[in-house]
Amino acid sequence: MHGVELSEYARLDATALRELIARGEVSAAEVETVARDAIGAANAVLNGLAQPLFDTALAHAEDGPFGGVPFLLKDGPMAEGVEFNFGSRALNGIRARHDSDLMGRFRAAGFATLGVTTVPELALSFATEPVRNGPTRNPWDLDRGVGGSSGGAAALVAAGAVPIAHANDAAGSIRIPAACCGLVGLKPSRGRVPTGPDSADPAFGGAAEFAVTRTVRDAWHLLRAIEGPGVGDKYEAPPLRTYATKLGADGRPQWPVAVSTRSWSGATVDPEVVAVTEKVARLVEEWGYHVVPAEPELDWDDVVHAAMAEVVGNAAPFLNAPRRPNPEQLEAVSRQIMAEVDALSAMDLMRMLDAQNRVSRRIGAFFTEYELLITPTLAQLPPPHGTLSSDRSGYTVESWLRTLFDVGPFTVPFNLGGQPAISLPLGTSASGLPIGVQLVAPYGREDLLLRFAARFERDMPWQDRLPPHGVR
Repeated sequence: MHGVELSEYARLDATALRELIARGEVSAAEVETVARDAIGAANAVLNGLAQPLFDTALAHAEDGPFGGVPFLLKDGPMAEGVEFNFGSRALNGIRARHDSDLMGRFRAAGFATLGVTTVPELALSFATEPVRNGPTRNPWDLDRGVGGSSGGAAALVAAGAVPIAHANDAAGSIRIPAACCGLVGLKPSRGRVPTGPDSADPAFGGAAEFAVTRTVRDAWHLLRAIEGPGVGDKYEAPPLRTYATKLGADGRPQWPVAVSTRSWSGATVDPEVVAVTEKVARLVEEWGYHVVPAEPELDWDDVVHAAMAEVVGNAAPFLNAPRRPNPEQLEAVSRQIMAEVDALSAMDLMRMLDAQNRVSRRIGAFFTEYELLITPTLAQLPPPHGTLSSDRSGYTVESWLRTLFDVGPFTVPFNLGGQPAISLPLGTSASGLPIGVQLVAPYGREDLLLRFAARFERDMPWQDRLPPHGVR
């Protein structure tokens, strides 16, 4: 065995790292040692860990498809006995009572889980800057945010600390950090990946579990390893199709490819973001596809009100807990959200769910005419720290969501509709910041989505673009 150097480790994706281990060129123990050094070095600069690393990796299968690959969990109730606090000063000393269904699959896949990554308080922001932990910094520019809510995961994967990390997404929380940090961020179809057993319907069907990765192939291999419903899940996506006999193989959609760069919230879209998205659309035309300007017919008030139901779904477990969070220890936005949700009537919630139904139906109808939609992931470049401060008073739930969606208007509709969507790092601003482009496919069509993603990875490669504050 020749081992693996820190600089080599930081550039390898999870698939390549597993192949080295499987061939016996490096041991899983050696990889873990290097990973701990890499995580420590990156965290010292980026502040992406929510707590110190575990003394030993969590138990896992050694012969799984990712056997021995270092991994990090997002801050939440995932692994039995592991403390979580959702980035809040009001939650302390709470440990998961058992593994989630997904954690069982992560263990079976062989991931060597080493720690927990930062999130905004209660995962209620597109900025990972909780008062409890302080801001997580972007490896491309330390003065910029990493997105949210899977911000710590994205920062550490982008920096080369680990090749892959757990993330989840109820309004853009995988795709937005991926866009801010130059990563691949796949949000699977509703029901593709289990969300139980403690939650039957997280965010009223809007939340999806997965990860952030640096390569498309890692996203595909992970999806194959963990997909499928858990026992008793309310939703079950159709069987996962093989998306290509060879990664990146060409395929022809049945209907046109749509592209939209107009902000659906009415906010301004940065010209550099528009330019990258239009460049992507032109490339698809060069591949021989019929590309047309089109977008779902959305009532933006419906989108916001439907997203308010997701906030209710996120807040309710804290309000129903035996010991509620102390409001005085919550950030201002969290405190306001808890107060509004606590006062909500059943009819108020039904109106929100009716709005979700209208949004979902319209998006579903759109994908009976278009087989792929191309949009920006974010309307802006990664915002400076403090832009989305959740400890600033004066917000209501609705005004907070509208503020978030002016920064990221393109992601949440597909949580409401349940379609698979992916952010790819297909551009760079003049100042060197990553720009993500979102691809969305019809419900259940991760095969189509990933086939396009793999071709973009081939024709617009990003693997050699490394952040200035990454592991070296």
